[in-house]
Order: sequence, then C-alpha cells, then structure tokens
Amino acid sequence: MSDYKLLINGQLVDGDATLDVVNPATEAVFATCARASKGQLDQAVAAAQAAFPAWSATPLADRKAVLVKIADAIQGNINELARLLVQEQGKPLQDAMGEIFGASAFFRYFSTLDLAAKVVQDDATGRVEVRRKPLGVVGCIVPWNFPMILMAFKVPAALLAGNTVIVKPAPTTPLTALKLGEIIKDIVPAGVVNIIVDANDLGGEMTKHPGIRKISFTGSTETGKKVMASAADALKRVSLELGGNDALIVLDDVDLNATAPKVLGAAMQNAGQVCIAAKRIYVHESMYDAMCDELARLANEIVVGDGLEQGTQMGPLQNKQQFDKVMGFIESARKDGRVIAGGGRKGDKGYFIQPTIVRDIEDGSKLVDEEQFGPVMPVIKYTDPADALARANASIYGLGGSIWAKDTERAWNLAEGMESGSVWVNKHADLQPHLPFGGAKFSGVGSELGEEGLKEFTQIQVLNMAR
Repeated sequence: MSDYKLLINGQLVDGDATLDVVNPATEAVFATCARASKGQLDQAVAAAQAAFPAWSATPLADRKAVLVKIADAIQGNINELARLLVQEQGKPLQDAMGEIFGASAFFRYFSTLDLAAKVVQDDATGRVEVRRKPLGVVGCIVPWNFPMILMAFKVPAALLAGNTVIVKPAPTTPLTALKLGEIIKDIVPAGVVNIIVDANDLGGEMTKHPGIRKISFTGSTETGKKVMASAADALKRVSLELGGNDALIVLDDVDLNATAPKVLGAAMQNAGQVCIAAKRIYVHESMYDAMCDELARLANEIVVGDGLEQGTQMGPLQNKQQFDKVMGFIESARKDGRVIAGGGRKGDKGYFIQPTIVRDIEDGSKLVDEEQFGPVMPVIKYTDPADALARANASIYGLGGSIWAKDTERAWNLAEGMESGSVWVNKHADLQPHLPFGGAKFSGVGSELGEEGLKEFTQIQVLNMAR
C-alpha cells in the first residue's frame, strides 16, 4: 500500500510493487509510491486504447475545456505540488512554484490552439483538404530535472490532438506526476490519461509496445538512441528531446557587470541540470580575466542548501548517480584547467555541489566536450568570433546556444551560423509555450511546443475529391 497510487483507467490503484523515493537534500527516503509491473503497463495501454475512439471523436471545444480544467486544477494545488517537487527533485521552493505554474500555463496555452483543416485546392477540377488526425495511444517519458513542466510539453498537445496517453515519470521523481493523477482523475474520462511508475524497467517495454503508436521522450542522447531503435520494429512515431552542450559566446563589446550575472544564471539554473543550460562559455580575450573574476565572485555568493529553507538559491543534484558523475567532471577539470570557484561537495549530507567555475581550459577537455549537467562552468578564451563559432559548432550536440553583444546586428549575424535548434541573442534558455523547441544533430528528433509541436502528435490525412 502507498499514499501515491498509479492512475489506470480512471482509478487510483496500488502497484504490484512499491518504490522508495529519496530526498536529495537529505539522502533519506521520505515517501513510498506505487510501482507498476509489466502487466499494469499492459492494463494502462488497454485502457488508453479503449478510451481512444470516444476521446478522438470528442469535439475539439470539449477537449480544450478539459485542458483548461486541468490547468485550473494544477494551479489550485500549486502549494502542495511545489513542496512535493522540492522534496523529490531538490530545487528551491520558489523555482518549484514557478515550474508548477508553468505546467498550468502550458496546459492553458494548448487549449487556445486549433486543428482546422487546410484547403490547398478548391476549384472547378476538385477540392483538396489537409487534415490532422490523432495517432492513438502516446507514451510520454519524462525526466527528473523538470518533472512537471516537461510533462506539460507533451500531455496537453497529445490530448488536444485527440490522443490518449501513458505518462511515465522518472523513477527518482515520480510523486508530482502521481499526485497530478489524483488531482485530475475525475476531470478526464477514464483511460484518457494513465500514469505509471517504474524502476527503469518499463521504458523499453513502452517503446516496443504494439499498442502505443508514438513515444515522446525527453532524456539523454544515449537513451534516445535506444528509444528510436526499439520503436523501429513497429514504425512507431518518436519525438526525442535529448542532450545538449550549449555554447554561450560573449563578444568583446558587452557590459561586463551587466552580462556576467546573466551568463552565470544561464549555466547554474536548477544546479545546472537543464538540457539547454549554457555549458561552454566562450569569452573574448580582451575581457577574459575580468569576466572569470566576476563569474567566480558571483558563484561564491550563491546560497546552496535545502530547497525548503528560506534563502536557498541552489539545491542539490537530484540523484547520487548524477552527483558522482559531476564530481568526476570536476576532478577531470582540475587536470585540464584552473578551478577559481567552488570545486567540491558542500557539506557531508545531501547531493550538494558548490557552484564551480573553471578557467584556462580548452576544447578537447572532458568538461568542455561533454554534457556535465551540473553546476560546473568551463570558461574558454577566444580571439576571433568566427573561430569561437566554429568551435561551438564542432560539438555533436545542437540543442541551444547564445550570442551576447551590445551590437545586436553583429550578434544576430553570428547567431545565424550557430548549428542549434534554438539560438538566443542576449538571453539564454528562453522557452515559451508558443515557440517550437527541438534539437539539431545528436540533440533530438522532431519538436515540441507551439503549433509545430502540436502537429507532432498528429497524422496527416489528405482528402482529395474530383469535380
């Protein structure tokens, strides 16, 4: 028995097993939740399949109304959801509040979109319409860094398009998703939304399940490759938002004091556990020393602690595996560069790492070339902006990137050459529900958000009539 139950076919049910959930600030188990078996996954898929005909035939206006009710329910439970999110994920309470509010806003945004038929020909010879039809059952696999907002990248679009869904949160952050199931179980028809939890043993079963027609996955590039391969036998649709190693290029005309805090924020948000965090900072040689000094000063001022404690600005890493990985990046960086802020664990309990700045480091170092996904910032010197752009583009990743300059036309022209799905000028990681988001190269397949993201959950149907 558990206080946090699965949502299958409109019912809150115990799992065939249970799963302990650890608070990363204390390293202690603070809750136990239901864990689904393969048989319960099959039940959830069967429920979603059974609910699909009626849901896909539900008028669009009625599906929109359901999304609004979900948005209202999330917002109405924001305090409980946010505190739960802090305990399972680690982020500061104010950030958790922002994430829950954002999830509500994303559901609300998708309720404003339409799926109207597009008439591409209407003349004496015939009429042709392009329509968007739902796919069927969609599997939504959500990671642990933003459990609520990244769920809201997927579920509202899938539902608006007329699909039914199976949501699988990460095993280390299952509770907010299960609590959401409890909140919305009487809002959505039975089987339309199903929420299951695993211990990293059902993802592969979902991707190859014959009853699931699309997988929307956010996670690492290596896991994304496995998802794509597993989905191939059934020619299952996939949307993959994968790893990133975003480059941030600071040109030589910036206001250093105004820019440095924004650059640091671009790298350190959510303890650096952001797919589109700035992970490689290229700074012009003329201000390299001054920028490094200011970044180090600012990093040392960040208050690291339990997300429920007042004044905390950065929480712990979410899990021990990621903590150990980032500590390994720091040790590697000591050999290749110079640590000028942070550089170690904070305290002896919890997965806390001091915000770390590394200077005098070059491309080819592990910290520069790989995605660290933690609060460790390499600052790299360059002379020629064209060379900095070439080095930024040399990565296998292409999720996001940014250019910073007073001369915005100069920055814009340089930004056009950056090989990333999203490129920002004088800001970083600006994601909004109406803006499509997707990666280039090894950072993903397809897109989420906006009208383009909605279309990813549909099948084109062309109606072609002769006259």
